[in-house]
Amino acid sequence: MKSEPFKYSWDQLVEDGETTWDGVRNHRAANNMKAMKVGDPVFFYHSNKGLEIVGIAKVSEAGLIDPTDPEGKWPTVKIKPVRPLKHFVTLKAIKAEPTLEGIELVRLSRLSVAEIRPEEWDIILEMSEG
Repeated sequence: MKSEPFKYSWDQLVEDGETTWDGVRNHRAANNMKAMKVGDPVFFYHSNKGLEIVGIAKVSEAGLIDPTDPEGKWPTVKIKPVRPLKHFVTLKAIKAEPTLEGIELVRLSRLSVAEIRPEEWDIILEMSEG
């Protein structure tokens, strides 16, 4: 899940304790959220400024309707912080890793909610351990 840190940062999520991931109006991103289940882990990525994965959150509620959608068509989930990454994983490092060549974070860079396949998750987690 991507957010510009000046709009909603990892630190803000930690302070809030939980947030609704609202305002998503892209069908691919919406489908990614529809597939989420309670307890699923998610990476929290700072876009625009920082360009790095900074923490791990988890889905605390799934299958919700976005409260900012007056037509009630767009889905959302709630997430809670789990922990910051030991070492942030930059977009530059992700692009330089050959095994992450097809990752949605790079391939569909405008998505606010990108799919991370299990093997990609493991590689990024390993990169974060330094």
